[in-house]
Amino acid sequence: MTHIKQEDNRFLSVNPDLLPTLSENRTWNFSHYFSVWMGSVHNIPSYVTIGGFFALGLSTGQVFTVICFAALLVAVLLVLNGHAGNKYGIPFSILLRASYGGKGAILPGFFRGIIAGIMWFGLQTYAGSIAVSIFIGTFYPSYLTLGGDFSFLGLNFSSLLSFLIFWFINLIFIFADVNALGKLTKSVTVLVFVVFGGMSIWSIQLAGGIQPILAFEPAHDIEVSVFLLISCVSAIVATWVAPILSVSDITRYSRTKKAHAGGQFIGIMATYLLFALASISIIIGSEIAFGVPVWNVLEVVDKFDSIFAIILSLTTLALATLSVNIVGNVIPAANQLTALFPRKLSFKKSAFLVAVLGTMLLPWKLMENSTSIFAFLNLVGALLSPVIGVMLTHYYIVSKRKIDIDALYGLSTSQPITSVQIPALLATLLTGGLSLLGSQVATLEVFYSMSSLLGIFISAVLYFSFYQIQLHLRQRKLH
Repeated sequence: MTHIKQEDNRFLSVNPDLLPTLSENRTWNFSHYFSVWMGSVHNIPSYVTIGGFFALGLSTGQVFTVICFAALLVAVLLVLNGHAGNKYGIPFSILLRASYGGKGAILPGFFRGIIAGIMWFGLQTYAGSIAVSIFIGTFYPSYLTLGGDFSFLGLNFSSLLSFLIFWFINLIFIFADVNALGKLTKSVTVLVFVVFGGMSIWSIQLAGGIQPILAFEPAHDIEVSVFLLISCVSAIVATWVAPILSVSDITRYSRTKKAHAGGQFIGIMATYLLFALASISIIIGSEIAFGVPVWNVLEVVDKFDSIFAIILSLTTLALATLSVNIVGNVIPAANQLTALFPRKLSFKKSAFLVAVLGTMLLPWKLMENSTSIFAFLNLVGALLSPVIGVMLTHYYIVSKRKIDIDALYGLSTSQPITSVQIPALLATLLTGGLSLLGSQVATLEVFYSMSSLLGIFISAVLYFSFYQIQLHLRQRKLH
């Protein structure tokens, strides 16, 4: 394992926010990584996605299978792509240079940090603000009607105020240190198991027991194909391609390899098992009880008749959404902006810019119905999954887990900081282009519907092929 010492003066000219993590700052252990992605699973958009599966016609068993299979894929990919961050202590924005080159890393970095990171920040912030509105409205019902007919770009006054409140709470944690973030993620763990376990029991009781939920079949008669099931797996993976891609931003703080690998794998599997049970019982139980499909978990919370249950549930949802927003969106997006403009931006300045831009994208438009989020997920999968394929292929097959740190920071002539790795860029652009083209051409729709899964595989094959061709041409030139 590579640990950077404080007295190492090779990096004096490098922006300090992008330096390899010092040994004394590697403070995260198994429990941190077990809980770090809890909010990424149990958050409002995740429940919206599962509600969308039922809307597509999937049965209870099919949804459970889709969730568990997707969880296994996500856990494996997080561990694999997190290895380099722990071994070398470098953030994603720097690690990206190993496979794409210094200049070549700008494009995939833009996809991850600027597009996915900022858009996800806005979406999660709006989702959390809904919980804030219900929370305040529970005690002060008149809050929900404040401002009368006032509307700001589609938001009424109380919704806008709740958005700003949750936005400022995000800022507080943005400007705190990584240890405060670690405490937040660990505190969410207990709450998640208590609250969502309780909500599951409540929903099962509403439905008249577990049997009606297990036997639930969609009201509309739709034949569910294998293609549709795989597309649903891909949709869940699409919610993770951004965190998978930039997981080195947090594994760089791990004390040991076992801490992040074991913590993330076991944490993801355990959390998703609870999520599968909770999401299915909550969504189906409430539909059986109320007669209408409830795809937004906040609508379920709003039906509770216990003030304590409402407060605890909303607090948990808000904290879970907050933790995933910081870990999965703000940190990688801010690191990427800092890497693009190292002389003008620090991490905190970049993080504030992410928060502002995420609001300007009007994220509430993505939560208007149970299926509108799928277009966004497919877009993210199309842009980012090829980068995962390239990074994994380069790290494990091409470089065999060896990285020249000096070259990544422009301190070595072996790979200039201005370099562009053509095979990596070609594989990324061709795979991403194929996925996006599938949204317009019916015969290529499979590449769009399953962009997250196919993107990783296709880009890996293309990158390795292009790399071998480049290597062969270089050898011919030398001879």
